[in-house]
Amino acid sequence: MKSFIDTVRQEAAKIDAFMAEDLTTRETQLDPLLTEILRYGLFTGGKRIRPLLVVLAAGSCGGELDRSAYRLGSAFEYLHAATLFHDDIIDTSATRRGKPSVYRRYGTNAAILAGDFLHAWAMAIVGELTGREGLAIFCRATTGMVDGEFLQLRNAQRLNISEVDYSQAIMGKTGLLIAAACEVGALYAGAAKEQAAALRAYGEHLGRAFQIIDDLLDYQGDTGKTGKAVGNDLSEGKATLPLIVALRQAGTTEKARLLEIFTDQEARRRRFGEVFQLIDGCGGFSGARQRAEAEVAGAIASLELFSASKRGAERELLGALAGFLLTREK
Repeated sequence: MKSFIDTVRQEAAKIDAFMAEDLTTRETQLDPLLTEILRYGLFTGGKRIRPLLVVLAAGSCGGELDRSAYRLGSAFEYLHAATLFHDDIIDTSATRRGKPSVYRRYGTNAAILAGDFLHAWAMAIVGELTGREGLAIFCRATTGMVDGEFLQLRNAQRLNISEVDYSQAIMGKTGLLIAAACEVGALYAGAAKEQAAALRAYGEHLGRAFQIIDDLLDYQGDTGKTGKAVGNDLSEGKATLPLIVALRQAGTTEKARLLEIFTDQEARRRRFGEVFQLIDGCGGFSGARQRAEAEVAGAIASLELFSASKRGAERELLGALAGFLLTREK
């Protein structure tokens, strides 16, 4: 039996092929520099989670996994790539997936424009294939993503350590687009309302788990695998879940030291190793992982509606994908 990883790689390759073909058909209409940037930014790796979710959600609801289903999935990868182009500028990230980020290679203006193009292209595809209803879901997710980024920015400026505000920010940053991918996939397949709602709930849980694991990797990740340096969130004053949990569970001395470092910009850059040890000792990493595990369990529970479906393969892959997130290293 083909392994889950093999299946994901096969689907990712299929998605890449559709995106490459999609770009080739438009190449003569685009500026050569824009084409070069899109090829560089779209095909430098990536897990293709969002387009895969569109396809699996559609399949779970009995939809035909035809050319259009994969094209619809690609729209979510285009939007995701657009956000990465822009996020790297905001975060002044020099690398992405082990290579120079788009703005570092091509300049800030070109990266912004390429991201804007991908956003518009994604909207056009979603509107074409799922109509006003699908486009409305997609646009709610994109506006929510922007709002989530503003909330995270405000949290960082205020050195906010509220778990409620953190949860709201990650839902906007990550959860809404993943949930929209599932819901739009269901809509494309003509799913019943209960099916679409269940898949949206699955996506919300999955999105929260995905971001928590990302936040863990920012502390615990292997730069050789993630393609990004560790400690960026701490340096930028972002209180992510590992730190929030550690502060909640820390003794008086440890909490005071963590807050002393966190509220000092220079100390945040220089004291990463000490913060790492304090978070670890106070159970911040283990507590954050437990939260991610709970979100994954919630995602899998949301799929119960599909347990009797004739399209069990897609449902099983959705469940396996949720579990896989807990083991990812990049």
